Amino acid sequence: MTIAISGTTGITLDGQFNSASSMGFKNRIINGAMVIDQRNAGASVSTASVNPFTVDRWQVVSSPASKFTAQQNAGSITPPAGFTNYLGITSSSAYSSAAGDLIYILQSVEGYNTADLGFGTANAVTVTLSFRVYSSLTGTFGGALRNYGSTRSYPFTYTISSANTWTTISITIAGDTSGTWVGASNAGSMVVFFNLGSGSTYQGTAGAWAAADYRSATGATSVVGTNGATFYITGVQLEKGSTATSFDYRPYGTELALCQRYYETYSNGTGTGAIYEGITGSFATTAVFRGFVPFKVTKRASPSLVVPTTYTTINWSGGNITPSAGGSNFSSTEGASINFTTSTVTAGQAATAGISSSAPVTISAEL
Repeated sequence: MTIAISGTTGITLDGQFNSASSMGFKNRIINGAMVIDQRNAGASVSTASVNPFTVDRWQVVSSPASKFTAQQNAGSITPPAGFTNYLGITSSSAYSSAAGDLIYILQSVEGYNTADLGFGTANAVTVTLSFRVYSSLTGTFGGALRNYGSTRSYPFTYTISSANTWTTISITIAGDTSGTWVGASNAGSMVVFFNLGSGSTYQGTAGAWAAADYRSATGATSVVGTNGATFYITGVQLEKGSTATSFDYRPYGTELALCQRYYETYSNGTGTGAIYEGITGSFATTAVFRGFVPFKVTKRASPSLVVPTTYTTINWSGGNITPSAGGSNFSSTEGASINFTTSTVTAGQAATAGISSSAPVTISAEL
């Protein structure tokens, strides 16, 4: 497209311009390029725990547990052109899935970021899901787009023809005019699934909306069916329109802030009890320090906090104290009050709590 400016005719456009895809928040997926990894800093994530998050906004599910591991840039292969990171999945065994198994990666999308798509109304718009994928396996793979209430789903398939080669995939999905879809709110609206071996109970016919809870298409290749199989993905984009456009590269700071709406950590440095210039507060009682942590980004909802005591030191006029326990006193979308249980001190005395980055406070408002 070219733009011409004339003193007579003003501004004219020569060529096609996709206003729905070219302006504003084009990609409804956050961290689609797998750049942000606040929780793990590139370390491998085991699916032995319940539905952990790997790179930011991406959740991994393995039920039964421990069928695969997930890691930013697993295998250290070269990402596709234009990307520096990817999410890597590695199968932990050759597993034959039972009907009710749930094995996939997913991202849940907030209602505020999908309300304009009009799903569940007569004005529902077509969307396109695109991504780059690389696997040691070939065949027909599956996934699904589903409402957050698990009552409407669109299973899809895509083909990987060449093993260990980055392949660009584009899937066009007609907007769903039926069912219940969350509108403009901070609640979950839709979920994008990439199947790794879910059972037949959660598989449906590809290419059509169904009043069911499907996470994949029938007959899709199972990554966990082969020991050591790999599945790498990046450049995930969900946008308005029937054509995949170029990936929406957002500035690093913007992408980080989008991720921090759902999760962030708080610390004030490194070291083992060596830093005291952290949370300012006072002793609410003779055995409890209380301070306030302002969040870097307003949270989607009032978050849950994990407040560790490892490496934490409280400094006051009576000396330094290592707390025995920590927890949240209250939280809002803007910040949280936290408590540390201490040895006997003087109530009302001012103090500071130094939180090490080796054991930070974690703040989660994930969907």
